[in-house]
This record gives sequence, C-alpha cells and structure tokens, in this order.
Amino acid sequence: MKKIILSALLLANTFLLSGCLPAIQSASTVSTAITVTNDRRTAGEVLDDRTIAFRLFAWPSTDVVLEDAHLNFMVYDKNVLITGEAASDNLRNYAAKQAQLQDAKITQVFNEISVGPNSGLLSRAKDSAITLQVEALFHDQEVFHPTHVRVMTENQTVYLMGAVTKREADKAVKVASKAKGVKKVVKLFKYLKTRPAAEIERDRQRELAAQKEAELRKKQAALDAQKAKLKQELKALGGSAEGTPF
Repeated sequence: MKKIILSALLLANTFLLSGCLPAIQSASTVSTAITVTNDRRTAGEVLDDRTIAFRLFAWPSTDVVLEDAHLNFMVYDKNVLITGEAASDNLRNYAAKQAQLQDAKITQVFNEISVGPNSGLLSRAKDSAITLQVEALFHDQEVFHPTHVRVMTENQTVYLMGAVTKREADKAVKVASKAKGVKKVVKLFKYLKTRPAAEIERDRQRELAAQKEAELRKKQAALDAQKAKLKQELKALGGSAEGTPF
C-alpha cells in the first residue's frame, strides 16, 4: 500500500513539474483557447496527444515488469519521447515496444531511456528547475511562440519537440543551452519549410492593429497638446479655461 501511495505522489508531482500533461478541464476556458490558438496542431491533434500522454503515464503502474523503472513521457504530434532509467537493456527495449502499443495513434517512439539505477528526487528536482528556466527563456525571445516548442529535461539533458522551421529550431537550441545546469540539448523536431500561412496572416493582422492603435494614441496626444495650448492662450487673454468646453 505504501508503494502505491508513493507512486501516486510521484506521478502527481511529475504532472505538475514537467508540464507534460494538460491542465484539468476546470481551468480557465480563455487560457485553453489561447493555447490552442497559438498551437500549430489542430484542436483534434492536441486532444490526441493529450489522450496518448494520459495513457502512457497511467500504463507503467499497471505493468509488473516496469514497476521498478522510472519513466517519463512527452508527446507531440503523436510522436512519443521516453526518458528515465531501466535496470537493463532488455527492460529498456521492452518499455519502448510496449509504449507503442498503448495507443494505436502513436506513430513513433524516441527511446532515450538510460540503463542504470533510478535517479533520485534531488536530480529530478534539478531537471524540473532546468525545464522551468528554459520555458521562461522561451518567453524572452521573438523568433517563435513559446507554445511551438515542448520541453522536457532528464539528467540535465534538455529535449525539445515541436513543429518548427530550421531558424526557429536553431534559436530554440541556442536559448535552451543558456539555462543554468544544462549539459546537452536534443532536438526531436518536425521541420517546416515555412511558417504556416494562417499564422503569418494572423501576425500581419496583429501588426496592423498595433499600428492603428499607435496612430490613434499619437492623434490623441496631439489633441491633448492642442487643448492644453488653447487653455493657456485663454488664460493669457483673461478667459476662463476651466469652463470652456472642447
């Protein structure tokens, strides 16, 4: 019973720190809409990936062969990354093969499981801190939207997944490598020749809206300056600026 409770706690901790699974549906609808809007996957593809992730995280606890292994998963566009530790090569290969069977929609499995003893809580905490650093750094650049690149860290190696152009991929690697404690960055991207047309048009519309807003602010500032000047002139003539409507 203690082992089951501990496993449940570790599973919950993994959900919260790694960000591999989606938030519970009670979260803000607006927040969910924004995520899907900026995501390069369709709403259906996002749902498929979340379903695969839930099944993968629930699976090891029901597989007696893997009960002592430490496995983490990240899913993007039906591609699955598996990291963690297994006691032997046979167990490592078994985990990858069985993972493929957890959902018929899985197209590819990247087996990054290390052979050796399971990592400790301190090591996992460091990995979570690195992931948070990388995600924060992604918000401080303008080459790609942070939702375009998924991040997971295992044993101070950062894994990146997403659908990006080569320029975006290079920027993501460069930014991720700046996080404190990172030893290596692994790219598992789906490469795009160009940014999606709909995304380019959306950004163009945003730029136009921003330009219009800037122009309106400029005109308003000019009107405010003109009003102030007229008030000063009225005061100089001995008029009542306070009671003069504009």
